[in-house]
Amino acid sequence: MAKRRGGFQGGGGGAPNMNQLMQQAQKMQRDLEQAQSEAANITSEASVGGGMIEVKVDSNHQIVDLKIDPAVIDPEDPEMLVDLFTAAVNEANRTLDEKVEATMSKVTGNSNLGMFGL
Repeated sequence: MAKRRGGFQGGGGGAPNMNQLMQQAQKMQRDLEQAQSEAANITSEASVGGGMIEVKVDSNHQIVDLKIDPAVIDPEDPEMLVDLFTAAVNEANRTLDEKVEATMSKVTGNSNLGMFGL
């Protein structure tokens, strides 16, 4: 009767080389850190109303630039200004998310690991 071995036995039989796994994990960590650094510098811009309102947001979804054409400021219709501003901010944030996702997917291979918080 052959003696049965249990547990991980380094070496043959197609078992993973722990050093190789550690090197791969370290490379992925470096790649992930670089992608996060790149994502932190991404900005996004949106323009609505034929350029009447332009918004620029940074990677934290903070507005860093805002341009409003005075012609769009109508005291009789403040809702229009609110609607245009809201649309511009939402579009800028939507495209920002797409850019960040594209940057991170270079490392994650399009898998959503849920750990980036960006």
